[in-house]
Amino acid sequence: MSELEDSIESNPPSLGKEHSDLISASGDLPTPPVGHPSEEGILTPSGRREIIEYERYLKELARKLRQNMTLGEVLLWQRLKRKQMRGYDFDRQRPIDRYIVDFYCKDLKLAIEIDGRSHDGEEAKINDDIRQERLESLGVRFLRFTDADVKRNMEMVVDSIDRWIDESSLK
Repeated sequence: MSELEDSIESNPPSLGKEHSDLISASGDLPTPPVGHPSEEGILTPSGRREIIEYERYLKELARKLRQNMTLGEVLLWQRLKRKQMRGYDFDRQRPIDRYIVDFYCKDLKLAIEIDGRSHDGEEAKINDDIRQERLESLGVRFLRFTDADVKRNMEMVVDSIDRWIDESSLK
């Protein structure tokens, strides 16, 4: 493991006291009530892209997460930023609805998640499924990779994203 990986593994990202009330013991964000304004997306005037609203309190939390990305997220971001992936614009730590996804492309409505150790437990898997199901109901599509895949086999990850873009454009 590299020195940077060791540093990140031994000093995991921290959101600080000002955000600790936003996350439950299991690491989940609170769920707003049904019927909240985040329930609906809106169509832009051009009709080209649906914008999915998000909970405004997530904006600051997303900023903190961008400042404390995991090594896997940093490595993948180096390949996604500045429209390097086929000219598509990806955001990192993007609030969508009542959640924050690791990476998101509005034009593709594609969320990319990097699953590290915090996603290993049974409760975490259930929460991930609920979260993904909710966002998929809003039209978001998902690609998931393990943190280990990103660190050890980046070309496979990038090729998978590239292939997904090809396949989704045929539909």
